[in-house]
Amino acid sequence: MEAQPKGSADTVGMLRLWILGVLVLGLLGTVVELVLLSHYEQPVQLVPVVLIVLALIVLVWHAIGHSAASLRVLMGLMILFVLAGFAGFAAHFYGSAEFQLDLEPSLSTWELVEKVMRAKAPPLLAPGMMMQLGLLGLAYVFSDKRYRRS
Repeated sequence: MEAQPKGSADTVGMLRLWILGVLVLGLLGTVVELVLLSHYEQPVQLVPVVLIVLALIVLVWHAIGHSAASLRVLMGLMILFVLAGFAGFAAHFYGSAEFQLDLEPSLSTWELVEKVMRAKAPPLLAPGMMMQLGLLGLAYVFSDKRYRRS
């Protein structure tokens, strides 16, 4: 293995700190918003809240020890974030579709999709935040020197 130039290692280290900072801010902001919106009324709504709390705990663990184990757990959690984003999108879509059909049962499929896409509650694309946070966390994990090739 070749050694990286010092400037390159410094740049990667600074980028990793920025990614970590943005990830933590995103996690904190998202969990505050979910709690303020009472996104815990049904058990399935607790999934993003629990995942975010677990991620914050793992990040504290990683900040204390910088261990490979904490990185592996963080990677697993971030994969769950991405999967939860897809599941949340489906849950928001079906919840909104059910509501729209209750209001107007005669909607055609296309009209239903259009109404769901424009609905304000539940916001259809809000679970995309979980995907973004998950991908950001994965970028942080894979930018670690243990996962990078020189």
